[in-house]
Amino acid sequence: MSFTAQVKDELSRVEGECSNCKFAQLSAIVRVCGTLSFRGPGRYAVQVSTETGAVARTMIKLTHELFDLDTDLTVRRSVLHKARNYLIEISEQPSLEQHLVRLGILIPGRGLASGVPHHMLKNDCCKRAFLRGAFMAGGFIADPRSSFHLEIAVSSEQLAHDIVDLLASYNIHARLNHRRNSFAVYLKSFDGVVSLLRVMGAVRLAQAVEYIRRVKRDKNNANRQTNADMANLRRTTDAAGSQLVLVEKVRRLPMYRTLSPALREFCTLRIENPELSLAQLGELCDPPASKSAMYHRLLRLQAFAEESAEA
Repeated sequence: MSFTAQVKDELSRVEGECSNCKFAQLSAIVRVCGTLSFRGPGRYAVQVSTETGAVARTMIKLTHELFDLDTDLTVRRSVLHKARNYLIEISEQPSLEQHLVRLGILIPGRGLASGVPHHMLKNDCCKRAFLRGAFMAGGFIADPRSSFHLEIAVSSEQLAHDIVDLLASYNIHARLNHRRNSFAVYLKSFDGVVSLLRVMGAVRLAQAVEYIRRVKRDKNNANRQTNADMANLRRTTDAAGSQLVLVEKVRRLPMYRTLSPALREFCTLRIENPELSLAQLGELCDPPASKSAMYHRLLRLQAFAEESAEA
């Protein structure tokens, strides 16, 4: 099951907090993935098409509970993609028009409504229910293991703008993308995706997204630390290699025995411990020397080699 299907399945099990929440959720489902057919004055039919079984079940359940309308369900399977498609048909019925008005789909005397039915969303729980229905009908969310991306595709520009405004009321800042035959309201940030999941009621999967982000962050931090350690090791190895070349050069010089005990100790320790940094090498000295002291001994060796070469 895709992550989108998991979210929609969880949302299908969320119950509204008031009696109007079911109307708001059903209104969103019909508006986003439904097709309204006009058969003459006062005569309408509705078709809702979805690839998600949870959406089909919710659509049929709410239609029967709220309006007791007759519905026909047809399950089709794509030969090419081997995916199911659910077609719910509400045929022409005497009471259908008044029910469409109740859902904010139709405006008496004016025809099809163009945006969000704000008169139905006076309560916060109803706003959440509408967003829940809109996502179930036209939503997509990427697997958070790869990226954070959520969108709701709708066919009406006014509905898209209204959904953006509705999200903004929850401090969720969505963007709008105009496609060929639709408008996509989308989020591409972790905070926005998780906030919307919680607003809609998908609490369990919001927690799953948060957990995945923590894992990704810890993994990235571990990778950065490993890369930093490897870089430091390469620098230490390169530096030690250069110091070994210098030490071998100095040890072959006739004046090597005139060096101070501290410089000869540096040479001996570097040959015996080519993998250690200057700070680690200083800890082996007797008495121990600081990194700064070891660096100054290295500079004195370099100066000694240069003076001997010029002599």
